Amino acid sequence: MQILPVAQLKRAATEGRIEALVHAQIEALTRKDASNGKPYFEVTLADSEAKFSLKAWNDSPAFSFCERASVGVFVEIAGDFSSSKFGIESNRWTVRELKANERETLLAGSPALREKQTDDYAFIEQSVAALNDPRLATLCRAFLAEFGDRFRRAAAARNNHHARRGGLVEHVAQMMRSAIAIAGVYPQLNRDLLVAGVLFHDCGKMWENQLPADGFSMPYNESGELLGHITIGIELVNNLWRKMTTSDEWKTWLPLDPASEDVRLHLLHLIASHHGELQFGSPMVPKTPEAIALHYVDNLDAKLEMFANAYANAKALAPRIQEKMWPLPGNEVHPLGHFPAPVSP
Repeated sequence: MQILPVAQLKRAATEGRIEALVHAQIEALTRKDASNGKPYFEVTLADSEAKFSLKAWNDSPAFSFCERASVGVFVEIAGDFSSSKFGIESNRWTVRELKANERETLLAGSPALREKQTDDYAFIEQSVAALNDPRLATLCRAFLAEFGDRFRRAAAARNNHHARRGGLVEHVAQMMRSAIAIAGVYPQLNRDLLVAGVLFHDCGKMWENQLPADGFSMPYNESGELLGHITIGIELVNNLWRKMTTSDEWKTWLPLDPASEDVRLHLLHLIASHHGELQFGSPMVPKTPEAIALHYVDNLDAKLEMFANAYANAKALAPRIQEKMWPLPGNEVHPLGHFPAPVSP
């Protein structure tokens, strides 16, 4: 049987019964009793991209495994899967614990996701290397050097978009592509400031939406709860900036225009205002061209990712129409396909 990522299994099961293997981590494990008194376990399983739940009834092969298993265990599920209004179902699935090498492969993500996130991180590094302002370039390089591993594990959100291990890297890379393109169309924008703002706008989520090195379950973090990612991001940038002022290069930057203090303040403003409105959590509304550009680039990438999630997971209501998935504004309609380019003779 083929090993399928959870997201792929869920898509395949909506099209009919499928026999497959799934590698995942047990995120939740609860013993319950049905209305007729029959005991069962409800098991929530997660990988780097998605999660689903299964029931292990007391007469099934998996029940005894669940009795001795615990949350956090990495497992292989083998079964015959289908989809219903209750989600993914399998009547007599079997389970075994993964070996160490299988566990490491699973934590790295599916081959397609692993390749995408590797390419995205490389693009971020390339974009940072292309910065002309030596202060922003040094600041961004210092961030990647000190927090690169943590950055690559963080999610961009807990639920709505890029809510997966490495999702923050995907979100930032795609925003950078958009920001660089927009800066080419609007040359009045400070390209270096906008790129740096993209890198740092959600850096506080390395605490608010951080995943552990050995799992897919996102814990809650007291710093994230008490301060939020915007406040943490401002503090992080200020700490990195203070370290930069002790470098040998700092004195050579004093005559630069714009002044270093202005660069710092404008970068902090991008972090503080990127949600766009006070009611959405920003302590300040966007007050510069770069701030408003960053806000819309952020919102655009998040919304398009939400559409992709809805097309993959929302219930079909009719051909090419799917049920509204929060927080999108209405039912999702499948997009118009691309018109094929004419073939040259």
